[in-house]
Formats: sequence, structure tokens, C-alpha cells
Amino acid sequence: MPISYESAVSRLLALGHELSGDRKFDLAHMRTLVQALGNPQHRLPSVLIAGTNGKGSTAATLASIVQAAGYRTGLYTSPHLVDINERIQINQEQISNVEFAEIYDRIEQAAQHLVQVGKLPWHPSFFEMLTAMMFEYFASTAVELAVLEVGMGGRLDATNIADPCLSVITDIDFDHQKFLGNTLPQIAREKAGILRPSGVVVLLPQHPQVNDALGEAILNINARPLSAVKHMPPVTGHAENNHLQDSSHLPRNRFPVEYMGTEIMVDSPLVGRHQLRNLALAITAAEQLNNFGFRIRPEHVEAGIRNTDWRARFQVMPPTADFPETVLDVAHNPAGAWALRSALSTFYEDRRLTFVFGVMRDKAVQEIAEILFPMAEHVIVTRADSPRAASVDEIAAAAAHTGTDIIPIANVHDALERARELADKKGVLVITGSIYIVGTALALLTRTPARQTV
Repeated sequence: MPISYESAVSRLLALGHELSGDRKFDLAHMRTLVQALGNPQHRLPSVLIAGTNGKGSTAATLASIVQAAGYRTGLYTSPHLVDINERIQINQEQISNVEFAEIYDRIEQAAQHLVQVGKLPWHPSFFEMLTAMMFEYFASTAVELAVLEVGMGGRLDATNIADPCLSVITDIDFDHQKFLGNTLPQIAREKAGILRPSGVVVLLPQHPQVNDALGEAILNINARPLSAVKHMPPVTGHAENNHLQDSSHLPRNRFPVEYMGTEIMVDSPLVGRHQLRNLALAITAAEQLNNFGFRIRPEHVEAGIRNTDWRARFQVMPPTADFPETVLDVAHNPAGAWALRSALSTFYEDRRLTFVFGVMRDKAVQEIAEILFPMAEHVIVTRADSPRAASVDEIAAAAAHTGTDIIPIANVHDALERARELADKKGVLVITGSIYIVGTALALLTRTPARQTV
């Protein structure tokens, strides 16, 4: 009897992460799983994107550009905001519930058999299963290019079994130190694991220690670095262009840039100065794809950027009868917090801010609070529905010295109710921190089903 979608999701979520118990990252296990499926990843041209911050935004923008050029484009991202189907999309359409359940069932049977015959020491993890499902789905539905966001790290990430025609490295900073290392060079080397011998890598200059580590990795395998600097906006007039808003008064990033000898106007819904780097990486990657048989022209780049759909990255929701103008942003590490602070200062310099904030316990809670909390009149700290989440008391204690009015509320629903009471109707409500917090809030604000959590 076919498995239901609800059962498939429930069983997947119950699997947990790769590093639970005695398990370790091991690409050999992932290769064993996909070999049983006929190695679908070998039938997919792909772009592999790693980094600490910005890889999802870069991936979504690049996929939208390739789609605008007329190609059937797969996009694989993680984690999801509300619905697990968000992670696997073709031409901005999520995998259907029926297809999700059918592919899960097929791969689950293969995984169980591999464990039974001793080819796998244990059942694949949540992310390994989902990544195998993605490869199988994209290959079986004739995707012409798959844009793949690395889950964590790069070298040992399940996505790294792909055969990318090019790799992209976004901004690297401290995050997941328990698994990736405690120094920037260590983290950078893990991210550089997605590079291929003699392959092309698109990147931008960043921290000197990161540059050194990436440069060494590139030299060691004779990869070819391609700088995205030429697609950064011009310095003259940049600030003015970056402040422009559309007809609905929502902020957008707008600036001219040259692409293949033609000036185009970038008009992106992804705002904030940090997104300028992600846009440059996506544009450079799109240009480079012309060397791999794709035809991506200036008009495709303009249309793709304009139509990018990537929620909760400084996503602005207009005011309603119940809530003021609301910003949703997944600033879950210090670099993300600085990016959010910069964007808020740019677009809402004279507005009163109320925050709803929650984060995982393994994040730099105190540092994030020091960056963001002084901007707000009130901060409502809350807890995500996850065993890894920091408690409201832990967050309040870590942020007590910021001098901000901190209000602990145990769950996101009640936190939003309290925010509705406190927020100035002419002010701005900012919901930020963990994707668990932002995704749950987004579901509540849009009255969609509750977020599916791992």
C-alpha cells in the first residue's frame, strides 16, 4: 500500500541529524545509497554553493535567472521555513505531496535493503535521505540545471556527491564550530571541499584568513578562481540606488551593472548591503554558465533577479489591522545580525522597533543580542519548538547587560500576541533569530499550517 505524505514526512523528521549518537559524516554512505538508485546525481548538471551566510539567497537568485532563460531549473535549499517541500523546487514550484511520498517510499525501501545486507552500517539520516530524494526527483523529471545549497560545511556534506560544472563560495564566518572547526581557516577549508580539480569557483574577497585558506585550497587542486567583484554595484551613487523602493513602498536593491558587455538594471527584492555580494556571485555564476552550454543573456538576468522568491531574508510584510509593518529575517549568527542591523538602520532609521527573537542554544546568543537588542524599544524573547532551542531564561540572562526592555514569552504564538499589544502602529515589528522562530511566526501571520520541525 502506498505510504501517505504525512507518514513520509513524519518518518523523515524522526530520523534526526547526521551527528546524533555515534554517527559521523561519511560521504561513502551517501554514495552507497545513490548507487542503489542508479546514481541520479551523475545525470544532473549542477552548481554547488557553500558558505556561512548568503548561500540560500545566492542559490535562489541564480535559479531564478536560469529559469528566466528558459531552462527547467531545480533548486535545493535548507532548512525550510514552514513546509519541508520548500527544500525541493523546480521552476519555483515545490515538489507535490504525492511525488514527495512516492520518492520517499522508493528510497526508504532501498535504504532498508542496504542496511539489511550490510552495505550500510545504519539507516541514512534525515538530510541524506532528503538529498537522495532531491537527486532522484530532479533526474527523473528532466531538470536541466540543479542549483544546490550545501547543508553544512561542504567537504562531507551529502550534496557534495554532485558533479557540479562550477562551485560558488559565499561569505564565510563563525558558525557550527563544533563540527567545522574553531578558526576561520578551518571553517574555510571545510567549505572549500566543494571545489573540483581544475574546476571553476566563483567567489569574492573576504576576511584575509579566509582568503588565504581558500587560495591554498584552490592552488592545491589547480582550480580556477573567478572573482565576482566586477558585478558589484558602482561606488558612485550606490547608496542612493540601494535605498529605492517599489510602488508598494517596500525596499528593493536597485543598481546598474554590466553583464556580457551590456548594462543591466539589477532590481532585487533581496535588500540590505550584504545582498549586494550575493547578487554579484549569482550574476557571475550565470555569466560563467554560458561556457557550459547554457544561453543566459542580459534580459534573462534582469528578469530572474526581479522575480526571485526567497522568504525571510529581510522580508517586509505591509501593515495590517493587527500588526504594524513587519520584517522577517533569519539572523541566527553574528554576521547575520550585523547584516540585519545595517538593513534596519538603512530603511528604518527613524522608526521605533519591537523585536521577537529566539535562537538555538549552540549559537552565539550573547553576541547576537549585543548587536541587535540595543536597536529595539522592546525585545520579546521566545523559544522555538525544538530540543536544541535556547530557553527564554537563557536568552534573557545572556542579553541582560544590553539595557533593553526584555520580555520573556514561552512560545511564538503568545510572543506575537504580546508584540501586537506593544508595537507602535507607526513602528516596525522585527521577527528574527532562528529559522524555527521565523518560520513559525510566518505560518501564524499567514495562517498556514504549523512549521514542520526536525
